[in-house]
Amino acid sequence: MQSRSFHSTLRSASTSRPSEAEIASARSYCANLVRSYDQPSHVLQSFTPSSARDAYIAIRAFNVDVARIADTTSTPTIGMMRMQFWKDAVTKSLNGNPPKEPVAILLAKAAEDVHERSGGNIRLSKGWLQRIINTREQYLGNPPYPTLSALETYGENTYSTVLYLTLSALPQASLTTDHIASHIGKAMGIVAILRGIPLVAFPPQQPLGTSNSVTGSAGPSQGAVMLPLDVMAEAGVKEEDVFRQGAEAPGLRDAIFTVATRASDHLITAREMLSKLRSEGQLGHEFEHQNDEEHQYSPQQLNAGTDAQLADVERAFGVFMPSIATQMWLDRLQQADFDIFNPTLRTADWRLPWKAYWAFRRRNL
Repeated sequence: MQSRSFHSTLRSASTSRPSEAEIASARSYCANLVRSYDQPSHVLQSFTPSSARDAYIAIRAFNVDVARIADTTSTPTIGMMRMQFWKDAVTKSLNGNPPKEPVAILLAKAAEDVHERSGGNIRLSKGWLQRIINTREQYLGNPPYPTLSALETYGENTYSTVLYLTLSALPQASLTTDHIASHIGKAMGIVAILRGIPLVAFPPQQPLGTSNSVTGSAGPSQGAVMLPLDVMAEAGVKEEDVFRQGAEAPGLRDAIFTVATRASDHLITAREMLSKLRSEGQLGHEFEHQNDEEHQYSPQQLNAGTDAQLADVERAFGVFMPSIATQMWLDRLQQADFDIFNPTLRTADWRLPWKAYWAFRRRNL
């Protein structure tokens, strides 16, 4: 009789790493995901160095996938489970053993590339990736933003964080470029919420037995007006009026104007910082998130001279290009007299490639 003995059936870490074919397939999947759900990022990717392109696409595909959980899950419980999947997937991906999921596979490849290109000095931040998940999870059921400052914090913890991750993938660790990216990202986050107001207020009906509402009841999901409560109160906006009257709800355009102005202020601040750095050798004010846990700078980086800061900005300028797309949408909103339901605001702007090209060439935000 043949003898039997125990042997390991577990795969080694090396055999669980994605193959080149899997990475190529993941790259194609992520590119298509970004093209379908984040058209500006798809258009603007050419301004990022080719060496960081995998990271650029992976980070944005990750952001898209996590953001879409609220729209693609039938109940809050399933949404929470999907968020937990991504928390676990991030840990595994950054350890080089991603699950068999395209975005996770490309994220793992990007993290490995960043570590190698930086000589082991920079890694894609697990804390920043988890911050994006935690923030999206916090707003999974579309709870209201209590204040305009809370909306800014949302932008910082999502879109600014996407830009921080992209800068680290160049690879770069710079107080100056992080500070500029913070303001651009806050503007992006505010605009993303404004753009989503019509869809969130009037969500498409769900098939019987499914819902995206926090109650999980069948039928159409519960709409919500995702404007800060303090702004709505000041402008006299009532949610039920928006549901009944849409763009003609009393005070709605005033509230939209107030929120949009804050986004515009952040873009103006980013431009002024760049102008001051070029003319005076300083940004003009301190970075309020400088001491956050994930922002770690060496003494040399903290005390960088003007030439070093300008060199950092030059290297990072492609990452700042979303400021162009954000400003273009705000300009269209103004042209629509702050009617957030105007259908022209939900179409792609064919001028973006041209305007971004000239802004990048002239190094203007």
